[in-house]
Amino acid sequence: MCHFSPTVKHSLKYFITASSGIQDFPEFVGAALVDEVLVGYCDSNIGRAEPRQEWMKLFLKDAPQRLKWYTDKCSGNQQVFRANINNLKTRLNQTEGVHIFQRMNGCEWDDETEKVTGFNQYGYDGEDFIALDLQTLTWIAPKPQAVNLKLQWDTEKPRLEYNKDYYIHECPKWLKKYVKHGRNSLQRSVLPSVSLLQRTPSSPVSCHAAGFYPDRAMMFWRTDGEEFHEGVEHGEILPNHDGTFQMSVELKVSSVKPEDWSRYDCVFQLSGVEDIITRLDKAAIRTNWSKTGSEVMLCLSNFIYGVGQPSPIGGPRSGSGPK
Repeated sequence: MCHFSPTVKHSLKYFITASSGIQDFPEFVGAALVDEVLVGYCDSNIGRAEPRQEWMKLFLKDAPQRLKWYTDKCSGNQQVFRANINNLKTRLNQTEGVHIFQRMNGCEWDDETEKVTGFNQYGYDGEDFIALDLQTLTWIAPKPQAVNLKLQWDTEKPRLEYNKDYYIHECPKWLKKYVKHGRNSLQRSVLPSVSLLQRTPSSPVSCHAAGFYPDRAMMFWRTDGEEFHEGVEHGEILPNHDGTFQMSVELKVSSVKPEDWSRYDCVFQLSGVEDIITRLDKAAIRTNWSKTGSEVMLCLSNFIYGVGQPSPIGGPRSGSGPK
């Protein structure tokens, strides 16, 4: 079965996280990602925007005004998000504890069809809070606590029109520039190391691919050359700290007869390269049954770099950029 039709979508995403009540952690963190690769970072401790890829460093060296724009946005959003999280805590009668307010915004661009999709969404304490619908230019409030904010933001017509222009025109303009400048790095292909992992003799066998790029990959189990889904659990594609990705797909081997193991294999597919096929073989399984489950997971997983999400809540707003 052929799974791939190579995708040509590119993305520019900004993640902003404001926190309250967390010691030894910046109260504000911002990150910019192009095609899911971290290209820029700032936080309230360092106080400035920093490029995180060599090609982005070269780009900003030739466009210092853009680096200044990012640094200004970092500084301005710190004030906005500090006010927003404080306002939100007041609205919800929260006086103490750990709280996190996030925004994820940006755009996707299909360089074949030229279709552009913009997004601007906020979260609070790990749950969706409010999001912009660019089709209707209204805000969507999945939580009752956000309804009053939605009604307020729906009346801010100039801001809505600004957002529409930014996500449909300005954001993809810069995305195209970044993709063009970083094409050699962004469009490279890196094959993973694929391993069979098992926590205990009775646990599922995990087919784990580590260190691949880009994230346009698929992984599945087959028997006698045919993909199947019973007893199979697919994991998410997760980012590594070095810009590559990892993923796993588990097979419940308790239902597989020992004499039938040779009929099973794991297939890893990456757009544009040859499939990696790994035969289900007890001798090839890596395990450490003497350790606890949490210790084993630490041994089997790469360090995952996580970036938070979303921003405002009725407080002051910065004057330029996405709102």
